[in-house]
Amino acid sequence: MNKLTFSERMSEFFKKGKPFFAVIFLQFGLAGMDIISKVALNEGMSNYVFVVYRHAAAFIVMAPFAIVLDKKIRPKMTISTFVKLMALALLEPVIDQNLYILGLKATTATFAVSMCNVLPAITFVIACILRLEVVNLKCIRSQAKVIGTLTTVAGAMLMTLVKGPMIELFWTKGKTNSNVVHNGVDLHHSLKGAFMITVGCFSWSCFMVLQAITLKSYPAELSLTAWICLLGTVEGAIVALVMERGNTAVWAIKWDTTLLATLYSGIICSGLAYYIQGIIMKERGPVFVTAFNPLSMIIVAIIGSIILAEQTYLGRVLGALVIVAGLYLVVWGKSKDHKLSSVIIGEEQIVPEKKIIDKVSEENCCHEVITIKATNGVLDKHNQTADLS
Repeated sequence: MNKLTFSERMSEFFKKGKPFFAVIFLQFGLAGMDIISKVALNEGMSNYVFVVYRHAAAFIVMAPFAIVLDKKIRPKMTISTFVKLMALALLEPVIDQNLYILGLKATTATFAVSMCNVLPAITFVIACILRLEVVNLKCIRSQAKVIGTLTTVAGAMLMTLVKGPMIELFWTKGKTNSNVVHNGVDLHHSLKGAFMITVGCFSWSCFMVLQAITLKSYPAELSLTAWICLLGTVEGAIVALVMERGNTAVWAIKWDTTLLATLYSGIICSGLAYYIQGIIMKERGPVFVTAFNPLSMIIVAIIGSIILAEQTYLGRVLGALVIVAGLYLVVWGKSKDHKLSSVIIGEEQIVPEKKIIDKVSEENCCHEVITIKATNGVLDKHNQTADLS
């Protein structure tokens, strides 16, 4: 067997690593949005108007690409697809983002991003109910996904609730910052904010699952993104007009942080995020995308310690390590699922006439693939066993 050259090995590495690089990029984008948006909201910007302008900016940027690049692959719009698009626009751009921003205003950016770590667990449960995620607790890869999801949530809660002693980092040693954002918030506001963020996360999870379902009948990611942003702008504008009736001043955009937050959130966290997560979900499913959500909290903590000289505590470090361990388990389990689907698809392409009988062994969780092919009137039977544990 010929050895691969260095360029071929690197090409294979980047090909396999693209989903991971993409979701990590998304988490960096969401972490930046939390900080910038909090500043804009503190300056008095209406969250309802912010959502409208955010998706209007996203639509203006993404629509030209959708019109040109999806021209040959864009399917015909049907009533069923349009209803799904309206539901998608209502779930994430309107319900989730407004509730999340209201929760953000009532608490802090760190608190809000910490609460969002319930997202993987909610998405995993919904995907299992709708049979988008196959779980067999007798199989080690399914056990890894379940335990990994619970571990990421536990790590997020540990990072949020356990403080512990302060850790002096070499880049923050001797530095003090009077503008450090503290986690302590009023109990009434924290409970109110936590409830809003949790409901928003449930809506976000429903959005992710419905997007994965919609892509099966409308497999044009750019066009789907443009439609969601357009309908989100229209539905969000209706909500904003009702909630901010008689207050026309809130619609004014100033050349300051509010404009920066609008453009950044719209282009990066709505336009690009919807498009990128749609591509990833077609291959890996919604659970894979949301499993990386706890990384944003780690990113916020690291950026805060470097740029803002925020204090780092042992509880945060331990929570971050637990989150990484949970992510590894989920990714390992999903990689085994992906490997199985690749094997079956590959076999189907080689032998179109075959019948595949999938038997799961209760003892070693192996998938037995039985191939039956007719050649010159004679049946040729070939057994293959792939150990996925």
